[in-house]
Amino acid sequence: MKKSFGEKLKSLFSKGSTLNDDFYDELTDLLVEGDIGAKAAFLLVEELEEICSKEKIKDQNEILLKLKELLLKDVKSVTLEPEKDKQNVWMVLGVNGVGKTTSVAKLANYFKNNGYENLVLASADTFRAAAIEQLAMHGENIGVRVVSHQHGSDPSAVVFDAAEALKSKGPGLVLADTAGRLHNKENLVRELQKIDRICSSKADEGCYKKIIVIDATTGQNALRQAEVFHEAVGVDALIMTKYDSTAKGGVAVSIGRELGIPVAFVCTGEKYPDIQTFDPESYINDFLGL
Repeated sequence: MKKSFGEKLKSLFSKGSTLNDDFYDELTDLLVEGDIGAKAAFLLVEELEEICSKEKIKDQNEILLKLKELLLKDVKSVTLEPEKDKQNVWMVLGVNGVGKTTSVAKLANYFKNNGYENLVLASADTFRAAAIEQLAMHGENIGVRVVSHQHGSDPSAVVFDAAEALKSKGPGLVLADTAGRLHNKENLVRELQKIDRICSSKADEGCYKKIIVIDATTGQNALRQAEVFHEAVGVDALIMTKYDSTAKGGVAVSIGRELGIPVAFVCTGEKYPDIQTFDPESYINDFLGL
C-alpha cells in the first residue's frame, strides 16, 4: 500500500536526521510530492529553516508544528450558505471527470437537509448528453427539481429558465452544472462568460457564487484548472472531491497561496451525504499526519 504524505513525513523525522541542508532538501522534495508545488515548497521550507534557526528550534515535533502554522497561513476556508429570503444562483465549474455533477447533487442534498426547500438544479452542461441524464437521475433521487433543455442547446438559456422556475416559487437557490471542456478553452471561456452574465443578472445582490470542483488527487493539474476558470470568471470557492487523509491533497495549500481561493466543502465518497464543510485545521493535521 502506498504511504500517505503524513507517513513519509514521519519516517523523515524518525530517521533522527540532523537539521542540516539535507534534511531541509528532503522536506522540500516531500512537500513537492505532496502536491504543494515546487515554488511554494521551496519558499515554505526556506521560511521554516529561518524560523527554526532564529528561535533555536531543534525538536522535531516543534518543527512540525511550525510547518503546520506556515501551511495554515496559505489554506483559506469559507462558509457558503444561500441567503434566506433571496434569489441565490451558484455556478458550479470544473473540468469533466472531477465529480462536478455529483457534487452539485451533494450540495443540493446538503442544503435540502439543512432546511432549504426551494432548490432548482440547472443542467447547463448541454454538450455532454450523459451530464443531462445524470443530473436528472440525481434530482429524482434526492427529490429536487431539475431544469434541462435538449442536448446541444444554449447553456445560458437553461440557467435563465432555472432562475425563472425558482422565482415562481419564491426565494431559494439555483445550482447550475456547467461544461468543462478545457481542450476547447476559448469556446469554453466565452460560454462561461455568457452564463456568468445570466447568473449575475438573475441573482439578488451578493447572492451569486462561482464554485470550482477539483479532484484532490490530481495535484498541480488542479491548480492549473483553477487558474483557467479563475481567469475566465473569477472563482469564489472550491470543493475538493476524492479527498481522504491518504490523498496527497496539498493542492489546497497551492491554490490558497497562488490564487487566494478558499475551500468551502470536501467530498469524501460517492454517496450524497459524503460532503462536509472544510476545516483547515483538521485538513492540515491529516496532511501532516498529526
